[in-house]
Amino acid sequence: MAEVLVYVDHVDGAVRKPTLELLTLARRIGDPVALSLGAGAEATAAVLAAHGAVKVLTVDAPELTDYLVVPKVDALQAAYEAVSPVAVLVPSSAEGKEIAARLAVRIGSGIITDAVDVEAGDEGPVATQAVFAASYTTKSRISKGTPVITVKPNSAPVEAAAAAGTVEALAVSFSELSTGTKVVSRTPRESSGRPELTEAPIVVSGGRGVNGAENFSVIEALADSLGAAVGASRAAVDAGWYPHSNQVGQTGKSVSPQLYIASGISGAIQHRAGMQTSKTIVAINKDAEAPIFDLVDYGVVGDLFAVVPQLTEEVQARKG
Repeated sequence: MAEVLVYVDHVDGAVRKPTLELLTLARRIGDPVALSLGAGAEATAAVLAAHGAVKVLTVDAPELTDYLVVPKVDALQAAYEAVSPVAVLVPSSAEGKEIAARLAVRIGSGIITDAVDVEAGDEGPVATQAVFAASYTTKSRISKGTPVITVKPNSAPVEAAAAAGTVEALAVSFSELSTGTKVVSRTPRESSGRPELTEAPIVVSGGRGVNGAENFSVIEALADSLGAAVGASRAAVDAGWYPHSNQVGQTGKSVSPQLYIASGISGAIQHRAGMQTSKTIVAINKDAEAPIFDLVDYGVVGDLFAVVPQLTEEVQARKG
């Protein structure tokens, strides 16, 4: 069976959920071969094998830690040349999309970004995308070269599928360009104890209707009761009520959780573009004419400061 190259996103050997989703998609079109880079690369093998990777290529070199992006592209290109895959799948993070784009240029292939599904086709893999601010759904395939596809988190289920997971060290010759941008310092991001926004199965977001940074505690309380991530609309971020790293929308992050709860968000197209592919959408807004109600599965017309605390209490009561 043809092989599919999957780029592994991990932190010191802990494989992140989007990679496991990629393995699910890869098995639809071939045998997954995983590329794991950097410190802890070999430690990822057991998890990758348990989710369908027939082979795990590993590279651990100082270039991968000390310099930005290009060494990772060099390693992905080396893996591509060693495997000759029918497709290359990469997580659709900011870094993942840059790596994928650079690889596509190097190998002369087409690229599809932010796919929400991948399936086998008669003439090669077919990717589904939500385009034009998620107003349309398209199906596309690459017409030149080997398909390079980046896939949004929460686009596929994580499915266990035991495979050999044979570990092989991959030799990489790093290019002169690989040392062009050096990392001079790192600052650990403060942990909120909540899931990462783009990977969370549940997201609770607040908007202009929250009416102040101090009131986001209401949103956070509901999120914590559900084990959810916290998001914010552009209006809330521009007002300085919540960090830009939590912004959901066209100029923020795109999310596609199983459940998205929008509180005090009107539903401007900018925001809808970042969350419209969520599986179930719930909106709480006191304006019955708010555009957000046009796309929700469930809508509550009411004051979020009355509705959200009651919802939080009910969730906690049922958990108790």
